This record gives sequence, structure tokens and C-alpha cells, in this order.
Amino acid sequence: MRVGEHPLVTDEADGRGPRRRSPKCVRFVELSGGAMSALLDGDLSEAGRLAGVSLPECFVTGSARWLWRFRLDQMAADPGEARWMVRYAVVGDQGLVVGHAGFHGPPDAAGMVEIGYSVAPGFRRQGYARSSLTELLRRAAAEPAVTTVRATISPGNVASLATISGFGFVEVGEQWDEEDGREVVFDVPARPTVRRRTPPPCDCEELSVG
Repeated sequence: MRVGEHPLVTDEADGRGPRRRSPKCVRFVELSGGAMSALLDGDLSEAGRLAGVSLPECFVTGSARWLWRFRLDQMAADPGEARWMVRYAVVGDQGLVVGHAGFHGPPDAAGMVEIGYSVAPGFRRQGYARSSLTELLRRAAAEPAVTTVRATISPGNVASLATISGFGFVEVGEQWDEEDGREVVFDVPARPTVRRRTPPPCDCEELSVG
């Protein structure tokens, strides 16, 4: 299921400057239905007012607006699913928004939740994708109903595959997504019996996974 756009060329690749690799801690803040509705309408200013922060331009791209429509439909069908939905990822005391993250919905009958996260173009290759993934895994582990965390990634998305490396994900199959085509399915236990190794900063951070 599509959660953001595919990876784009970043600073080092197109010669605009050196790649930064320092990992950063992120915190998640709920993105309200009202803010998502404003984003769906392409009104970034109103969405930022409702969210109380300045939101990046990538929140009103075509693929992002597809996500807001999908999530709004989910919440309309079952308001209780809202707490599993999209959060914007914030760093620093000034509330700098570097992307968004969340689960595709509550755990299914087997206790599986699928993750999705997206890093804004100006903040890629700085460790935010791994920080977002770390926080999503922490939240999943704190939910008694969750037993498995899933990530689905297009096989050609080398950066996304590199990002999940070291977190214990195991390939379990493939699926066809109507938005992204063929995807490889990876699972990891929500509460592994062996402590996960904290992975080093990723050299090639992707825009999105999901």
C-alpha cells in the first residue's frame, strides 16, 4: 500500500553537497482529521494552522493527498482506528516537521500491523527514516494486541531495503499493490526474544516505505 512517493535523487547523488548521516530522534504528533481534510484540499496553510506547526510542501503532493483521502475514509468507517493512523514526525524544540509515519490500521486477527513512514525531501539522508522506524517498532511493542510488524517494499527500492536492515525483518513473501506494483513482504516479531541490535546510521535513506 502506497504511503508516499518513490525515492528521489538527493544531495550527494546530484552533486549539490555532502551527505549528512547523523541520526536524529523523532517524536510523533497526531495529524487530525481536520488537518488531513485541509491537506486533501491542497490548503497547506490551513492544515498547518490546525496542526499548530508548519507542514512541508510534500504533504500536498498527489501521492500524499491520496494517503489523506484513504486515511479519512478509514476513520469515517471506524473512528476507533484514528489512533493507529498518521502522525507527523517532529524534531527539536521548535517542532520542525521532517515527515510523517504511522500504521496502516489496527492489528489484524493475527496481531499484525503494517508500518509506513515518509521523510520530507529536505531531510533525507539524515537518519530520520531509521529514527521513525525505531519509534514505530517501540510503539508496536507497547501494544499487547500486536504480535508482528510488517513492512512492504518494492524490490527495486534499494534505499528502503537498506533502512530496514539490522532491525530483524525477515522476508516472508510477495504481494501486488494496486499503487506500487510488486512488493516484497517483511515481518519482524513485535517483541523479539533476542534484543535487537541498534543499527548504525543508514548511508542511503529513502523517502518512504509502506
